[in-house]
Amino acid sequence: MTITPIKTLVANAKEEIETLSMDAAADHVAAGTALFVDIRDPRELSREGKIPGAFHAPRGMLEFWIDPQSPYHKPALATDKTLILYCAGALRSSLAVKTLQDMGVRNVAEMDGGFGAWKAAGRDIEPTT
Repeated sequence: MTITPIKTLVANAKEEIETLSMDAAADHVAAGTALFVDIRDPRELSREGKIPGAFHAPRGMLEFWIDPQSPYHKPALATDKTLILYCAGALRSSLAVKTLQDMGVRNVAEMDGGFGAWKAAGRDIEPTT
């Protein structure tokens, strides 16, 4: 069995998705035209916190939460705003954005560098409980 390496999957996804710089992503959210969506694991949020105002949609539930036909649908994700996904380092978010695009979602992008870059830049972080 041949496995496609994760690096290849991520590289292929990044060729087909929109990646916003941290500044551009923050500007869109501040302007009210976008929503940060944190797709990290709940343990990561508990340990690290999150970007203030971000909506948490764990990667494992994202497709179910975005689909209006799903019994798990979350209305917060049914918006005309651009959904700017982020994970720890912009790997999972690349794959997640590609998957959402494959589902037909057009208003979706990822933030370059993910939460790790946000934290390293000294930007605000909101603790979670």
